[in-house]
Amino acid sequence: MTYAAPIADIRFALEACAGLWRVKAGGGFEDLDGEILTAVLEGVGALSGDVLAPLNASGDREGVRLSNGAVFAPAGFREAYAQFAGAGWQGIVASAEHGGQGMPRAVGLAAHETVHSANMAFGLAPMLTLGAIEALEAHGSEEQKRVYLPKLVSGAWSGTMNLTEPQAGSDVGALQARAVPVGDGSFRVTGQKIFITWGDHDLAENIVHLVLARLPDAPTGSKGVSLFLVPKFLPDANGSPGRANAVRCIGVERKMGIHGSPTCTMGYEGATGWLIGGENEGLAMMFTMMNSARINVALQGVAVGEAAYQKTVAYAHERLQGRGEGAPAKGASPIAMHADVRRMLMTMRALIQAGRAICYSAGVEADLAQSGADDDVRRAARARADLLVPIAKAWCTDRGVEIASLGVQVHGGMGFVEDGGAAQFYRDARIAPIYEGTNGIQAIDLIGRKVAGDAGEAMNLLIAEAREVSHGCASSGRPRLARIGLRLAAAANTLQEATAWLLATYAGARRDALAGADAYLRLAGDVAASTFTGRGLLVADAVAVEAQETPALFFAETILALAPSRLSAITLGADVLFEADLGENAA
Repeated sequence: MTYAAPIADIRFALEACAGLWRVKAGGGFEDLDGEILTAVLEGVGALSGDVLAPLNASGDREGVRLSNGAVFAPAGFREAYAQFAGAGWQGIVASAEHGGQGMPRAVGLAAHETVHSANMAFGLAPMLTLGAIEALEAHGSEEQKRVYLPKLVSGAWSGTMNLTEPQAGSDVGALQARAVPVGDGSFRVTGQKIFITWGDHDLAENIVHLVLARLPDAPTGSKGVSLFLVPKFLPDANGSPGRANAVRCIGVERKMGIHGSPTCTMGYEGATGWLIGGENEGLAMMFTMMNSARINVALQGVAVGEAAYQKTVAYAHERLQGRGEGAPAKGASPIAMHADVRRMLMTMRALIQAGRAICYSAGVEADLAQSGADDDVRRAARARADLLVPIAKAWCTDRGVEIASLGVQVHGGMGFVEDGGAAQFYRDARIAPIYEGTNGIQAIDLIGRKVAGDAGEAMNLLIAEAREVSHGCASSGRPRLARIGLRLAAAANTLQEATAWLLATYAGARRDALAGADAYLRLAGDVAASTFTGRGLLVADAVAVEAQETPALFFAETILALAPSRLSAITLGADVLFEADLGENAA
């Protein structure tokens, strides 16, 4: 696979659409400027293109290997990880106190986009470590931070999240793993965890597992869950990996995609662990990891879409078939000359642009929530970030699958066979709508916690911004922007009507509201994407506008234009879902 980091597109989304430079207003990130940002993106982009991308197809073919209880990554991954960690990319957003570079989270997202585009299976390892770093920075004891954070930040050690169990799935309250106090401050952790990404491997010298488990006297349900730090090797007096802990990989899943990433079943057999934070506070700490992971997974949808797009564009210009519109009268022309192929390519590009705008906006708001200039800025940014997380995770990963599917379609028969190279992107992308909370859960979270939870305040502020941007586009004197503005105004009105219906319905007829949750999230994502992209077009320089305006217009006229039609799906109610026989009366 060949991959070139789309630095201009990333910078448009990051700076113009998401407003990156707002993060400097609070006095933080003083040293960050355009020159440093360019150096970061070019540096990680080169590693992604030159080192990681060539391992994507071979890693997919080879897969991982479990031998005598140890997991081995595909050939080349270990050496690539050494280069990744050695260049400091694992700690790009971690605090300087623990050896990190202290960059804004949004810049870290941009750096990791290139990694996920080049090799999604590889990128999952540092993504999970990032979640462990953030959880320990926020909730770990001073001793835990001293021992573990420098190793995790440097990439010498990696991290995992151990949440799911066979009987629990996404239901945290059904977890059964238990932790028994020993009396010296440590615990003995026992249980089985499934679907643990990079749960065991040979890339790093130690693996730090963050494990949800129950104390002996814990309440039932999700309120009785605590979080424990359980290393694969117990650190010795010098902080180096010592004796093996009682934790092992007891199986590796055979998956549809991401074959180069081990998905492990982990067995904890009285393993030594330490409590992170307070007793029975694991659920809150889990969300520190999950929210970080959800934004990163959202970006995976964009990143794999970008990789699929680059592969597909190259193929469409190489593949000769028929005579496309405007092609010479004699001889076959590249299929990129055919209008329907161009429609698919433009759809891919427009969806990638839209997804980037959502993801990087969420990242900038998360930065402002921590480092904004004052309490009001931080409070508003936290509300906006909380609103955008489920939208970004679900909308961008669903669209990532759609982009990869279009890539297969453009390749035709060669897309359906593995030798064509397009199928891997579809197989890899398909996991993203499932993990870190399925997209149905994201839709429920959006309407329950994020819209009904604050009586629509955060959503109404987004709608107000959409109207402001639509007015700016309509009055810009630029015909294409004016057309975007008209579509955005109609979509914002539809989202306002849908939000009012949900707020009136949720408390008394929750089932009816949930039946429309997915359609509501899709509508909210369409509006958010066009709002942030339109905002970017209003402030970007002429060079960026020339490159970005056409896909934004295409998005507005082919996707955002459908917004009013989504209202009927949102307000349909649940009766039609539950009155039909969907297998209940099967013999």
